[in-house]
Amino acid sequence: MRVFYKGKDGGLESTVWGYWLCEFKRLFSIVLLKFENGTRDAYHTHAFNCISWVLSGKLEENNFDGNINIYKPSLIPIVTKRSTFHKVVSTGNTWVISFRGPWLKTWEEYLPIDNKKVVLSDGRKEV
Repeated sequence: MRVFYKGKDGGLESTVWGYWLCEFKRLFSIVLLKFENGTRDAYHTHAFNCISWVLSGKLEENNFDGNINIYKPSLIPIVTKRSTFHKVVSTGNTWVISFRGPWLKTWEEYLPIDNKKVVLSDGRKEV
């Protein structure tokens, strides 16, 4: 359980900073995300379902299946399911508010450069 915490969202190599209002992984989390320009070249799922809104900037969601979604500020939320296998590219800095549900114990990541799929758990530890 954490409140008012700042850190990288998605590991040390991530281009996303998180400003958590609260993080109770068993219940929910509320986080303000700052996506810096570009992306980390890894596709991933999530341990949680979430609903998010782009507040400013522009995101491109590249799904592993080849579909691409563009997100700009809107009243319509972005729904990201645990099963969504994607990577997100920011054009410049993009700010997002995200409401995350309870966490599962694991999620997946695929690193194209290594052609390797891994299962991760809390603390980004390989299972």
